[in-house]
Amino acid sequence: MKHEIEALWMGKMQFNALVNGHTVIMDAPERVGGEDNGPIPKPYVLTALSGCTGMDVIVLLRKQGKELTDMNLKVSGEISKQQPIEYVSAHVVYEMKGRVEDEQAAFDAVMTSQEKICGVSHMLKKIMPVTWQIIYNGREIFNNQVQIAAQLN
Repeated sequence: MKHEIEALWMGKMQFNALVNGHTVIMDAPERVGGEDNGPIPKPYVLTALSGCTGMDVIVLLRKQGKELTDMNLKVSGEISKQQPIEYVSAHVVYEMKGRVEDEQAAFDAVMTSQEKICGVSHMLKKIMPVTWQIIYNGREIFNNQVQIAAQLN
């Protein structure tokens, strides 16, 4: 099995990617010849990471009969200072809300996603550090960003 997309040039800097029957627009800002009709391509890597791990967490919790009342993922990618401009690290912040008694299950779901099943995270970790932080009901319960940074220096 393989995934395939098709990207159609729409003129100027815009490409419309056809992904499983859905159109994803990529464009550039006006200052570089685009019309800003969509995001530039690179952040879609971070988008894929957020969707992959976010869906993992939801599925893992549902299998245990647990539901979050809210989840928001913020993913940042540190960009290189020289060409080629690329991500040199990524950090995922999981902001989750749910029942107090489900905190450990939410923590375990994130760890399982990041350490065992999220293919996007696994792929990215081959080329750069991917760190994560878990905030549950407004309280930070995990953050390995400082720990990983210390190992690299």
